Amino acid sequence: MDTIFFTRVLLGILALALVVAAIGDWRRRLIENWLTGGIALAAPLLWWVQGYDLWPHIGIQIMLAVALFIVFLIFFAINAMGGGDVKLIAALGLWFPLNSMMTLLLIMSILGGVLTVAMLVHHRLTKKPGRPEIPYGIAISAAGLWVIFQTIS
Repeated sequence: MDTIFFTRVLLGILALALVVAAIGDWRRRLIENWLTGGIALAAPLLWWVQGYDLWPHIGIQIMLAVALFIVFLIFFAINAMGGGDVKLIAALGLWFPLNSMMTLLLIMSILGGVLTVAMLVHHRLTKKPGRPEIPYGIAISAAGLWVIFQTIS
C-alpha cells in the first residue's frame, strides 16, 4: 500500500470538508453535525493507512481530541464559541498529532483574532444592534488547511 498517496488523498478529503465547514459557518453561522461527525469518523482511516498502533498512537489521538473538547467546551459554556466550533476542533484532534495541533491552535487564534476585530469593526460601522456572531469555523478551517498543506509539502 502506498502510504504517502493514501495519506494525501485522505488529507485532501479533509481539506474539502474544512472548506465546506468554513463556507457553512460564513453563510449560516452553523457547522453541521454530519460534517464534524464525518471528519471524526474518517480519522481511523488515516490511522489505518499510517499503521498506527492502538497504543500509543490511537490512544494519544483520542485523548488529545477529548482534551480539546473539554477545554473548548469551557469557551462554549461562557458563550465565546459555538458548539460546532468545539466539535470541529475536537474532530481535528483525531487527525493531527500534538505538535501539529499546537500549530493549528496558534494559527487559529491569530486568524480568529483578526476575524473577530474585522467583524466588530463591520458591526459598529453598520450600527447593527447586539453582539456580532463570529464565524470562528473560518479560522479553525483555515488553520486546519495550513497544517494539511504543511503536512503534504
